[in-house]
Amino acid sequence: MKSLLFLLFIIVPPLFAAESGADATWLQQKGTLIFHDAFEREEDGNLAAAIGNGWNSATANRAPKIKQADLDGGIMKISSATVEAKHAAHIHHEAGFTDGGAVVRFRFPGLNAKESLQLGFVDRELKGVHAGHLCYGILGTVPPIITLIDHKTGIMNLENQKRRDDALAKKEKIPADLEKLLATKKIVVPWKPDQKWHELVLVTEGDEMRLSVDGQVLARHQSEGFAHPMKRWFSFLVNSTVWIDDVKIWRVK
Repeated sequence: MKSLLFLLFIIVPPLFAAESGADATWLQQKGTLIFHDAFEREEDGNLAAAIGNGWNSATANRAPKIKQADLDGGIMKISSATVEAKHAAHIHHEAGFTDGGAVVRFRFPGLNAKESLQLGFVDRELKGVHAGHLCYGILGTVPPIITLIDHKTGIMNLENQKRRDDALAKKEKIPADLEKLLATKKIVVPWKPDQKWHELVLVTEGDEMRLSVDGQVLARHQSEGFAHPMKRWFSFLVNSTVWIDDVKIWRVK
């Protein structure tokens, strides 16, 4: 694993110093703030709309007796009932933009060995793509990597899924052309996770997605799915525990 991370570091440098802080500035100067939540309230129960302020959970009703999002002192503490719900905690809010993004303060609290945060954009009105999943940034602690992935034209595309699943069902190799295509739909870079608070910025601009932490661009990738014309939802997917302190959604275009 160490040698793999070293190679990833060489191939994809995890910092674009000349652009430090550029995306937060781009959103503020070129964009319109369309949503802000500092979570200064109490949630109302455990069900889908319990978080309030327009948030909804696609998984809360699967485990209605378990509180997966606890608003505590201005922090949304997400603890996924992944086993009981048979799905990672999925929490989303309406967005609505072509170019733009989200600014999120987050912390891995260290309550679980493998904490991760997946966040990105969904369009449930899109046909031909599983659940409308468009594109995501994923921050993992074990292994310590960041992934940017285009699901729209990648593995969430229903035709691509069927080809993969048919091959797996026959215990055959995934077709070489499909495997080659899927490899172009994501980028993976190493990073150094910890248990401190950080500001994360995730943006799409044309066919490019960029992810910054504390003003430093750690990953960027180009893929056609990033240019989808309507990011209707901003979405969190959490498989264990993560804390969220503040969320802003910006529309540039």
